[in-house]
Parts: sequence; C-alpha cells; structure tokens
Amino acid sequence: MAFDRLIENIVKTQNPSVVGLDPKLDYVPEYIKEKKFKKYGKTLKGAAKAIWEFNKTIIDEIHDICPAIKPQAAYYEMYGYEGVKTLYKTIQYAKEKGMFVMTDGKRNDIGATMEAYATAHLGLTDVGGELVEAFGADALTVNGYLGSDGINPLLEQCRKYDKGIFVLVKTSNKSSGELQDLMIGNKTVYATMGSMCELWGKDVMGKYGYSGVGAVVGATYPEQLAEMRKALPHTFFLVPGYGAQGGGAEGVSKAFDDHGLGAIVNSSRGVMCAYKKEDNCDEHDFAKAARREVIRMKEDIISYLPKITLE
Repeated sequence: MAFDRLIENIVKTQNPSVVGLDPKLDYVPEYIKEKKFKKYGKTLKGAAKAIWEFNKTIIDEIHDICPAIKPQAAYYEMYGYEGVKTLYKTIQYAKEKGMFVMTDGKRNDIGATMEAYATAHLGLTDVGGELVEAFGADALTVNGYLGSDGINPLLEQCRKYDKGIFVLVKTSNKSSGELQDLMIGNKTVYATMGSMCELWGKDVMGKYGYSGVGAVVGATYPEQLAEMRKALPHTFFLVPGYGAQGGGAEGVSKAFDDHGLGAIVNSSRGVMCAYKKEDNCDEHDFAKAARREVIRMKEDIISYLPKITLE
C-alpha cells in the first residue's frame, strides 16, 4: 500500500519528517515576487507563478534528504485557478523527484460527493472513456466524522490505485478537546475515531504492518500520542504541530514504534520561513536555509528515536 512507499522513503533518508508546503505570498522572497509581478502584474497569476518558483526551488534543495511534502490545498485555492494549477504542478514535480506527496485537504462528505473528492485527489477521472489523473497525490487528509459513508469511497480508491488517507483523530489545535476529548461511554471521541481507523484499515494492509488508513495526531498532545500509538498498532500517524505550534521532539517521539517508524512529523512555516529567522541570511538563499532546517529538524527528532529500520 501507499504507506509502504512512504516508510521506504523514511528509511532511505533516515528522516521521519514531512515539509508542509503551505505558501502564503508573504513567505516568498521579495526578489521572486518582484520578478513575477513585473511579468504578470499583481494578479492571481503573478502570485501563483511566484509560489511555484518558491516551491520548486525548495523541492530541488530538499528532495534528497526529506521523504515527503504536504501541500495544504487552501493555500493554493486562495489564488484561484492559477493557484490550483500550482498545486498540481507542485504535486507532480515532487513525485518526479521521488518524494511522497500527501495533500492536506481535510475533505469531508458522503456518497457520490466523497467519491468525487477521492477521484480528484487519489484516483483517475473518466473523460469520455479515457482515465486521466487530476491531481495525483499519494495520500489525502480527511475528516471521518461523517462515519463510514465518508470513508468507504476513499478506501475504494486506495485499493485501486495504491493510495492512502490520514483521518483526523486528535488534532493539534488548542480547542480540539472541546469535542475530541468528550466521552462516548468509557472512551474519548478521539480514541473512538482511532479505533475506527484500525477497523477501516483492515482491508488495506501494507507489508510493513501499517494500513492505508493513517491518523492525524497532534504533536501538542504527547500523552495522547503515546496512548494512540499503543492503541493503534496498524495505524500510521501524521503528526502536525511540531515547532511553530509548540510541539517538541521528545513529545513527538511517542508517536513512533520500536523501529523508529509508524509516524511522520510535519513542519511548514519552520522550513519555508527558515531564511527569515537565520541571522544575515540573504533571501536568495531561502532554499538552502530550508535545507538546513530540514536537517536540524531531522536530527532533533531522531535523537529521541531508536535507529530507523525495517528489520
């Protein structure tokens, strides 16, 4: 299954982290924006072209040391159809470079509508009998709170096209406990959702013991990370909240198994804006600063893990 490829990338790079490419225009160096605005004007197209150059340059710099990227769809949709085109190009380019791509869309619907989301992001679209890839991500984040009616259409695409999903379980935001920590009988809502991930994943198991149904479990709640890792042995975790949101390496280490696998930790602003935080860093060196931050993050996380291995 799809997460087998992700696990192999993690082992190859010895790096259990993913770079979130969630590019606000403010994150893009001035010289890139000036160049694109001069050619295309201060338009949605100009903005999208600037973001594409930004993304492409970062991918070129990190693809050999980082297993995956996670573009958040909203940051592209805000620039209209030109931004969505940049999302497509970013996904395809990263895959060409050998990276695993998870689109952060948090899609949530049922029936035919969820089938359409699944087809768009994970499957192939039927155009007059020809099957065409619309976006082509390897995985998609989804909201499972509509139950199996919202997940089953995704599982069909996962089986057909070797793709994966990450279901929201315990999210990293401060107010997540308002709903997710409530009790259903003797279990929390998030623990109940985690159990459903294990159930949904039974028919899409991979060769390394993890299914194609992953879980989003935030770095800001290390106790819950540890709880969910113990309770969900076949569920691969996507862990947001490291760095800018307050999650630390010691806390996120609780998401991993005894082989240093089972999870991947996201950083977005920390990598994209690394050049703004380094002393005397020329903005032309933004991608090299991103690379240095990826290495720093990797070394920080693996210092708390056993050796990452398939054995």
